[in-house]
Amino acid sequence: MVDEAKKRILITGINGMLGQDLGPVLETQFLISGIDLQNPEGSKYDYFCCDITNINELTAAFEKINPWLTIHGAAFTDVDGCENNPEKAEAINIKGTNNIVSLCKQYGTKLIYISTDYVFSGEKSSAYTIDDTPAPLNVYGRTKLEAEQLVLRELPESLIVRTSWLFGKGGKNFVKTIIDKSSQVDTLKVVNDQRGSPTHTLSLSLALKELISAVFLAPVNAENYGVYHVSNSENCTWYEFAKKITDLCDIDVNIVAVDSTEFVRQALRPKRSILDNSRYEKATKNKLCSWVQALQSYLTQG
Repeated sequence: MVDEAKKRILITGINGMLGQDLGPVLETQFLISGIDLQNPEGSKYDYFCCDITNINELTAAFEKINPWLTIHGAAFTDVDGCENNPEKAEAINIKGTNNIVSLCKQYGTKLIYISTDYVFSGEKSSAYTIDDTPAPLNVYGRTKLEAEQLVLRELPESLIVRTSWLFGKGGKNFVKTIIDKSSQVDTLKVVNDQRGSPTHTLSLSLALKELISAVFLAPVNAENYGVYHVSNSENCTWYEFAKKITDLCDIDVNIVAVDSTEFVRQALRPKRSILDNSRYEKATKNKLCSWVQALQSYLTQG
């Protein structure tokens, strides 16, 4: 049996918010390589500057890395940016994923594709299960869904991991925005008619490690492949999220609940995109902590 410590994992978008937590979590058990558009200063991992839409650059990276598993987190995630520039969204989120899939097939590499709650319309009154039919409201959700379908069609022995409302130390996120804006104004208006589960990138990274063990390091079981929902447990609105942030940080600012129609946004957002994690919990025998606990951890540890 091959020593698990020698298995190499490639993380696409390793400079991103998830990638920056994922590397340290996985390096205790695996060798880590990463690709992104810019070379990070002082990176301790094998790193390659690479545009996933450029098949020649990507092929050169795969030739050098030859990964056992690829975790594909690179994406165009600016929801309004995708709406304004659908061609760019399609190039990165669909064509880029197609390039990853093609090379995974060529090199016999396992694949985990990171997706989003935005593949759903948000019209369901209860949590979305993996069996619910996606119906995205915006270009971002549509391109992520098309990429999901591509992965499942071409690499059925892969995992699709949908998550939601990410926050983490490695990038711009709602928590940082609320803290920063609270120091500049006396009153903040925050949307109170969109509900989901904020998810700490560290929680997601630990969950992905559990999934790798449960699916790819366990005896082969075709029933374990496919779609998983992974988010911190419990849910809230953006307003409730903002209130908890300022309460925990002891910030004196007036948070006002408003309807989403108060803000002019290019892309529609789902009203309720709560994810049902039951398949993940059954596969891993693990349950993610609440979003409040995850937020406390983030604020304490970064």
